[in-house]
Amino acid sequence: MTEVGSQDDRSLLRAQELLDARERARARAFRRPRDRDAYVIAHATLRALLGPLLGVPADELPLIREPCAGCGGPHGRPALRAPGVHFSLSHSGDLVLVALAGAPVGVDVEGVATVEAVRSAQCALHPAEVAELARLPAHERQAAFTRTWVRKEAYLKGLGTGLVRDPALDQVGTGPRPMSPSPDWNLRDVLVPAGYAAAVALRRE
Repeated sequence: MTEVGSQDDRSLLRAQELLDARERARARAFRRPRDRDAYVIAHATLRALLGPLLGVPADELPLIREPCAGCGGPHGRPALRAPGVHFSLSHSGDLVLVALAGAPVGVDVEGVATVEAVRSAQCALHPAEVAELARLPAHERQAAFTRTWVRKEAYLKGLGTGLVRDPALDQVGTGPRPMSPSPDWNLRDVLVPAGYAAAVALRRE
């Protein structure tokens, strides 16, 4: 886990130098500097971790884009040509989260949802999760919804579908302990600073 706000200009410049041309173009497309910096730090951190693991300079990693799960286009999630190494990354606000594993893995981090977001996203929850939220006191629903959402996102990233798959299909629970949506997957919450929620999903070998 990396905090974007702790990076100075020199660190950001060094991070940009690790990115390839496609990643730099993607970074330039962000309108908000905070989002751009988070993207740069996330992808540079990923490269800095994978490089020594594979014995390849960080700026020469054989990263590719998998086909999009929705349309089949060449803009799906990033992946490695090298077999046996899986990764996932996520960033929100000042936090960047990167996961590496020997099996498919997904990770997600989000800032606590607003009251309006909780109301408008009920259709993305499993019916049992909607009922669980309704039973909670109003002041607990934002945190409960957010931890539910990051669990779903982590699992769907691990599957490789992202939100092309309806998140309401899978029950992960709103409580303090996640429910695994499949016997083939482990799902865990990740400890992050207050104001955020995060989760990681790892396919069982």
